[in-house]
Amino acid sequence: MTVTASSPTAEAVWKKTTCILCESNCGVEVRIEDGHFTRIRGNKAHVGSKGYTCEKALRLDSYQNHRARLASPMRRRDDGTYEEVDWDTAIREVAARLVAVRDTHGGDKIFHYGGGGQGNHLGGVYGRGVQSALGVTYRSNALAQEKTGEAFVEARLYYAHTRGDVEHTEVAIFLGKNPWMSHGFPEARRVLKEIANDPDRATIVIDPRRTRSAELADHHLAVKPGTDAFCIAAILAILVRDDLCDDEFMAAHVADAEPVLDVLRSVPIDDYADRCGLPVAELEAVAHRIGRAQSCTIFEDLGIEQAPHSTLVSYLQRLIWIFRGSFAKPGAMFPHTAISQVSGSGGGKNRQRQTPVTGAPIISGLIPCNSIANEILTDHPDRFRAMIIESSNPVHSLSESDTFREAMRALDFSVVIDVAMTETARQADYVLPASSQYEKPEAIFFTNEFPDNVFTLRKPVLPPLVGTLSEPEIHSRLLEEMGAYTEDDLAGLREAAVEGRTAFATAFLEAVAANPSLTAVGASVLYRTLGPTLPEGMAEAAVVWFLAQTCAMNHPEAVERAGFVAGTAADGSDGNAGDALFDAIIESDDGVIFTRHLWPQAWDLLGVSEDRRMRVHIPQLLDLLRELPDAPRSYTSDAYPLILSAGERRSFTANTIFRDPDWRKTGRDGALRVSPADADAYGLVDGDRVRLTTRGGDTETPVEIDDAMQAGHISIPNGYGLDHPDETGEHQRVGVAPNELTELGWEDEIAGTPWHKHVPAQIERIA
Repeated sequence: MTVTASSPTAEAVWKKTTCILCESNCGVEVRIEDGHFTRIRGNKAHVGSKGYTCEKALRLDSYQNHRARLASPMRRRDDGTYEEVDWDTAIREVAARLVAVRDTHGGDKIFHYGGGGQGNHLGGVYGRGVQSALGVTYRSNALAQEKTGEAFVEARLYYAHTRGDVEHTEVAIFLGKNPWMSHGFPEARRVLKEIANDPDRATIVIDPRRTRSAELADHHLAVKPGTDAFCIAAILAILVRDDLCDDEFMAAHVADAEPVLDVLRSVPIDDYADRCGLPVAELEAVAHRIGRAQSCTIFEDLGIEQAPHSTLVSYLQRLIWIFRGSFAKPGAMFPHTAISQVSGSGGGKNRQRQTPVTGAPIISGLIPCNSIANEILTDHPDRFRAMIIESSNPVHSLSESDTFREAMRALDFSVVIDVAMTETARQADYVLPASSQYEKPEAIFFTNEFPDNVFTLRKPVLPPLVGTLSEPEIHSRLLEEMGAYTEDDLAGLREAAVEGRTAFATAFLEAVAANPSLTAVGASVLYRTLGPTLPEGMAEAAVVWFLAQTCAMNHPEAVERAGFVAGTAADGSDGNAGDALFDAIIESDDGVIFTRHLWPQAWDLLGVSEDRRMRVHIPQLLDLLRELPDAPRSYTSDAYPLILSAGERRSFTANTIFRDPDWRKTGRDGALRVSPADADAYGLVDGDRVRLTTRGGDTETPVEIDDAMQAGHISIPNGYGLDHPDETGEHQRVGVAPNELTELGWEDEIAGTPWHKHVPAQIERIA
């Protein structure tokens, strides 16, 4: 069953919430009329975004209200069609099928993917309880398509996740990153313009394409596609050659630097510059601008994370700011606190496991996405036999979509939890409809700022669509069906919660001490006991109470400096600092600064805090750096002479969260962008149609000639190629689904991240 709009409200009202389209999570205000967001504006009172927002947030009604939303659990019939079933039946059958796989083959044969879409992270915390009850040990999500190379590096350098103080830095470096379009830090466009207008500061953009960020930059290094490793290695070599490193910082804080310096001294700078298509003088100018700066930050993103040598690039770019001593001071790099330990991509000492069938490395607890289908499509006894997929669309977003479809249908059982009948949902045995991100309490755990770190808990601004449930409710019902806890386990906690949080905290600790199995399902226990005592509609936020307590224990000084101390809790009981923090989070519509550090304390958040020395000698990566001169100069061929970037971010793309193509005011068809040189070579004009072919597949698409593209470099946007019902109920597809063109095995040699931004391709004009 699909619907067109949420339940209507009685009259037009303005409510505060946040945008859900990227990690910045900007505060917005929405005007709601008859269940629709009729106007959206930035929330000037929000402590993180201060009224900033971009044009994409103004289209959020296209997420909240569209024809593909589900309002009933859907069960797949034998013929591949779906039928509606009631929630009791769905919970009973889904739990039984998952338990059957666990009891027959083992819980480690159940694979979990997702656990929280962008801005939809609370459900992932609750989902861990179901995974624990089933014995799930293997997981993955979108981070394994992007950030696990970073995680591999950070787990060896300094055991933490780091970001940059771009707002105050002297030199901001963006590597495969277009923050004008993809943001990634607070008030990105304002900050970019501010740096551009300051003669004492500089921006360096390393990107094959002339993006809006590149146009604002002091230096645009327009590297040839896929040559970023050569570019960064050459810049590092120049820093070393010309004595531009911070020797004092390195002597105090860098361990085992000499082997790395030796390799950098032997880098063939001229050859690497030639491979990049850049003059040596330009690389020298950039290196010297970095070398004389008091601070620099580097922000990498998908442009290099889904291209050749991505993990090596993640390593080399960190050496730039480490060798320059740009850490733990304003305008420099920093680690950060987390309201939840799921935040960040680095963190934790290196404990690398492997997948059960292919032996792929598991980094930061995540299986490489390119390995998942091969862990299923086999007769290996340890193959995955069931999947739980939440708030994710891997059929559309992972390499080689057809193979992932085949893998899902080869499973004994699969269940998808999502708001819509996605491409992935259409392959599942069961689809459980979730309430939207604006119909339940929700949050984002990418809390990546320092010294002041911000967390926002969104309150529901609309009632849940009839027939949907929040993820915490779905997971709790599944746990109860599986007998993970009983009413007897909860009775005393319910009574204590009514008495007050002090009594509840004592009772909760006693309950888990007496029955340790409750720890694994603690989020649902909190939801069922503490949840009902919270303000109306906020029961799902119960787990945030525990996160606030943990944060206050882990960072007592920073939490107190942010203004949270022991005192009377909102429920009248004697509260600790964690209670004070939780009350502020629950009460605020404008976000909360939950930790406030001093800059020297950045060292305390690293796993090397005892000796404050970063371990830069990583043998596996240093070997790759030594071998770099022997790497291919190009991955094209006569059959595939072009390089396709499969998934460019544009003004009207937002992953797959907006399914209705009508949200786009420009670029509705998602044209293939080609350079004027390639247009001449292939006899193309704007609007022509071409056949686009890769080793992974082929498709037809219109062409847009763009002088920002290099010759030989073409791109299609992300977020297109989705099935969406039109007004008559017939499904339409607008644009190209990028992963109908990518292929498995085309990936990074260490992290296994796919080369979506570097796909050899061919085009042919359609007469």
